[in-house]
This record gives sequence, C-alpha cells and structure tokens, in this order.
Amino acid sequence: MKINDAQFVISAVEKKQYPDNGLPEIALAGRSNVGKSSLINTMTNRKKLARTSSQPGKTQTLNFYNINDQLHFVDFPGYGFAKVSKSLRKQWGKMIESYLMNQEPLRMVILVVDLRHPPSKDDQLMYDWLKHYDIPCCIVATKADKITKSKLDAHKNQVKKTLNAKPNDPIILFSSETKMGKSDLWSIIDNIIK
Repeated sequence: MKINDAQFVISAVEKKQYPDNGLPEIALAGRSNVGKSSLINTMTNRKKLARTSSQPGKTQTLNFYNINDQLHFVDFPGYGFAKVSKSLRKQWGKMIESYLMNQEPLRMVILVVDLRHPPSKDDQLMYDWLKHYDIPCCIVATKADKITKSKLDAHKNQVKKTLNAKPNDPIILFSSETKMGKSDLWSIIDNIIK
C-alpha cells in the first residue's frame, strides 16, 4: 500500500467514541515497550504519528489512526506493565475485551511480540483468547535487527512453539530500523481488508 495520508483520529475508551465511518480496522496488541508505536510509524512512513515513549504504560486508551481513508490502525494499551495499578489494568482489560467482542469493522489483530525473547504469559493469553473467539491474527516479531541472521529461524520457531501458533497465522519478522517485514505485513493487511 502506498501511504498518501496517515492521521491520528481519536483516543477512545468506549464504543460511542469510536470512528463511525465503516473503515476496516486492524488492531495492535502487545506488551508495553514491544514496539507497537514504532511499527505504526514504520508502516505509515511517519516518524511521529504514534508517539513512542521510553516510559512503558503510556498508551491508556484505544488510539485510532486513519490510513489513506482505507483503514484504521487501532493501538491497544500495552499489557504486562507492573507500575500500572491493578484497577487500571482491569479497566484496560474490559475496554480491550469490549472492543474485540463488539467491533464489527475489526478484520485482524496484529499480536506484536519481541523476537529476542520467548513470548510472555500475557502474549500467550492474548493469543489463546484471539483463537478462542476466532479472531484473525498475524504475529509480528519486532526487533529482528537485534538478532544475527543465523539465529532468526531459531527465534521464529521459539515464538511459534511458545504461542502454539496455528499454521494459518503468519509470523512476520519485523524491524523498524531496517524496514524488514514491512512489505510482507502490508500485503497481509491489503488482502484482509479487501
């Protein structure tokens, strides 16, 4: 997809705030500091569309981004961050669950994991939850540039095994630094929003 326009639309916490233009939606889920904002910026060729932060837990709402008037990226709050209160984490969980269960324009969830480490318990729970509700999923393993080429396959297999990933769920190795995986991910998105 050639990006002509990419804009932040709204930070929403409930359905009545979601954009109501019927555009297909691609949601991004992953733990704090896994690189979701960098992924959005890389995919849209924008340096600061999604704000990146060295401080985990910054995203506390569902952030909607309009891409070319063809789709929305929906960035979820990062999970698994210890400094956030239990009650706030519970609120986030309800907000995300409500979105996933009721959002008709949702076409796919991109589960973002860090290729350098085995997926966390939270990653596994999120993946199992998506599978349970039959929500299409693409696994994107970020920070691939930090792994030597000879070890990429081993790390990819570790992601697959730890998540018990289904054969029809693609796993894309991604790097915001080198743009590795960008065109592969766009072709998956293009196919699913048609």
